[in-house]
Amino acid sequence: MDTATTHYLRLATAKELSLQFHEAVPVTIESLSAALCCTPRNVKFILRKLEEQSFIHWQPGRGRGHHSEMTLLRSVNEALEESFLELMGRGKMKEAIELIGSTEKNDALRERLLNSLNKQMGFHSHAESSSGQDVLRMVRSRRLAELDPAFVYTAFETYLLGQVCSTLITYDAKTGTFLPDLAHMWEYNEDHRVWVFYLRKGVRFHHGRVMTSQDVQATLERLRTVDSPFIWLYRDIERTEVVGDYCIRFYLSRPNRFFLNLLSCVSMTILPYDVDVTQQLIGTGPFRINEINETVLIISAFDAYYGIRPHLDRVDIWFVPNLGPYERHYELPGTDRLKLATDDTGSNSVDYPATGCRYMLINFRKAGIHHQLEFRQAMRIVFDPVALVRELGSNRITPANSFLPWKSAEHAWRESSLEDARELLYSSGYRGEKIILAYTVAKDQKEAEWLKQRGASIGLCIELQPFVEFPNVRETSEADLIIAEEVLEDDWQFGMINYFINKRNYFHICLSPDLQSVFYQKMENFLQQNEEQRSSLLNEAEDLLRDNCWILYGCHMNKKALLNQSLFGLHTAEFGFMDISKLWIKNQ
Repeated sequence: MDTATTHYLRLATAKELSLQFHEAVPVTIESLSAALCCTPRNVKFILRKLEEQSFIHWQPGRGRGHHSEMTLLRSVNEALEESFLELMGRGKMKEAIELIGSTEKNDALRERLLNSLNKQMGFHSHAESSSGQDVLRMVRSRRLAELDPAFVYTAFETYLLGQVCSTLITYDAKTGTFLPDLAHMWEYNEDHRVWVFYLRKGVRFHHGRVMTSQDVQATLERLRTVDSPFIWLYRDIERTEVVGDYCIRFYLSRPNRFFLNLLSCVSMTILPYDVDVTQQLIGTGPFRINEINETVLIISAFDAYYGIRPHLDRVDIWFVPNLGPYERHYELPGTDRLKLATDDTGSNSVDYPATGCRYMLINFRKAGIHHQLEFRQAMRIVFDPVALVRELGSNRITPANSFLPWKSAEHAWRESSLEDARELLYSSGYRGEKIILAYTVAKDQKEAEWLKQRGASIGLCIELQPFVEFPNVRETSEADLIIAEEVLEDDWQFGMINYFINKRNYFHICLSPDLQSVFYQKMENFLQQNEEQRSSLLNEAEDLLRDNCWILYGCHMNKKALLNQSLFGLHTAEFGFMDISKLWIKNQ
């Protein structure tokens, strides 16, 4: 914020001054000097500036023994809000967002500032050139997490990588087939142990160099070098052979019928061999990164993209932690903030019933009553999927008995009795001890409070432990239970096998080594099976989870968003996010 506002807030909040809004209060230069942390000479200069800008009324004392008087002409909230609007008007988004961060203890002001911020989100056309610049601004309720393909673990970051980078092939969920991308053709031998990929020519990375097969080879080697949590999936690759600049051959130790799935997933995002991705993310995708820090990610259209250039010229994604309940907004200036609703009149509506669900994890790394099966069975009833959907509603669309909605639909649903849960609690040996439930502030508040209330009705003492960042291993290590949400990739079989064996996710963090080994053994030959056999293995894995209450399924979600009618080219990318490479705005 500007210097005058900073000085004013120091004075207005100084306890030793006890200044009052619209009330003359006696002060001394010495006390003002202490509050402002400056010399008495500078105090007079600052007071003159504050009076000129109508922050205060200053009445200097006349003669010895007469105190000066100061009157605050603005409340602290007014000063903050005016400063915020001024920053927004000058395009200083970073400073404005930092100012929002300073209002955490003032919910009413914070809400007003967030509403003002949301009005600045959406499409903007800047006359920065003869043709103008089309810019889309978005806001996110948490900071950007890992954006390294070797370690990415969250849906939004995986989606972003798909806008900045590319893979050899892509999975088409509508047809269940694989399509060419950086590779225009591929072939394999009869036993699926030798795979050959032929690359497009002339594909350029964002730093200008042409992509070759050497980059593909280096991408795979990097997964091994950095010990990526995905490396288990690629353990069958014995060696790779570069056959010129535009052909690469993979030799496998055993047949692999899942190999195309592995080369279309985010971990095999092709990176340049001559750039350190930890310092600068360079890809071949439709957008390139201009700026990235904890406050903002700015990406711009890559004019040399090998596909169709995006219609948008730039996308600014601002990160405002603790923004509030998680919603997706794609707004235009001058419109009200669009929230999820059942009335879609006047807006384009996009529904994305996500593959995946909300669920509860049991932390087996921590000792406690939750190791008893009867206790987990009691929690299964407290976290009843039917009651969850019926009582909380919103975009919780159907009860879950699996990560897969079509499997949950086969279940004969009925609501369980909390009295049965009370009996199971007693049988488990529970005698009123505190159970810590961890949840993310932005998404899980309603479920957490709902669970606490239901638990209390049968004598279960649940203490809520909110956290912001995901995952936060330190904070959640003290929790007995964790509310989580998993949205699977369009290639749902890859999504599930990655969930079961990825060492970076909460599922792996919460399971004991013995339980982890159960899953690794069950999936030992997963990659060698055909599609039907793989589905059967995944069903068996979910049966283990369900029968032992190692996780408790909650509900399936609809990632619905409302968009202004001026937005066109609406296509969903993975996880239900808008494919911004296809968005365009119809100027009225």
